[in-house]
Amino acid sequence: MGDLWDGLAQALWLVATLDPDLVEITLRSLQVTLSALVIACLIALPLSALLVVKRFRFRRITIAVLNALMGLPPVVVGLVVYVMLSRQGPFGVLGLLFTPTAMIIAQVIIIVPLIASIAHQALRDLWAEYHDLLISLNTSKRQRMAALIWDGRRALLTAALAGFGRAIGEVGAIMVVGGNIDHATRVLTTAIALETGKGEFALALALGFVLIAMAIGVNLAIHWLGRTEREGRW
Repeated sequence: MGDLWDGLAQALWLVATLDPDLVEITLRSLQVTLSALVIACLIALPLSALLVVKRFRFRRITIAVLNALMGLPPVVVGLVVYVMLSRQGPFGVLGLLFTPTAMIIAQVIIIVPLIASIAHQALRDLWAEYHDLLISLNTSKRQRMAALIWDGRRALLTAALAGFGRAIGEVGAIMVVGGNIDHATRVLTTAIALETGKGEFALALALGFVLIAMAIGVNLAIHWLGRTEREGRW
């Protein structure tokens, strides 16, 4: 029991004193996840708006596939990215395996379906309200998509935060494609797994505190945005 309290005390000390290793790992996690989030939003948000505005042959199938991919096992994504970026893979010549770029690619693949599905549901409801107005104004499809994305930005931010929460806590795919290399690809989740295996509970707990704080912050932001969105509709 004493070891547990000692570990907690040391973990709190590491957080309070901004331990260099803790700060480095946290900043790298944020760099990778925020980069993946920006790229994923640039893909998912226009895609979700397009699925709302445009009617085409495989639209329903595309929506169904996006919803299904929300449950895609991250470790499988990591395996696919690993194969594609390995020396024998089609993109092996780029030398991206075991780099932050490979981790970003894996995270983008994981969170695009999640963000697109949540955004599609929000924009679909907004399109029901704006349909007649936008049609009467004789707007183009691009203008309709832009109007939906702008007016639904608060709901879309909720979708983005959900994607961030999913990405920041990912470990399977990141471990496979990043390799958990010290001072290169080690992030919060992989560092927690490594330090726990080594029995270094102080740093593992400190990293866990940071990860929990991020998760709580994201959930509080989603809750606040959802509440203000509902209040704005009244």
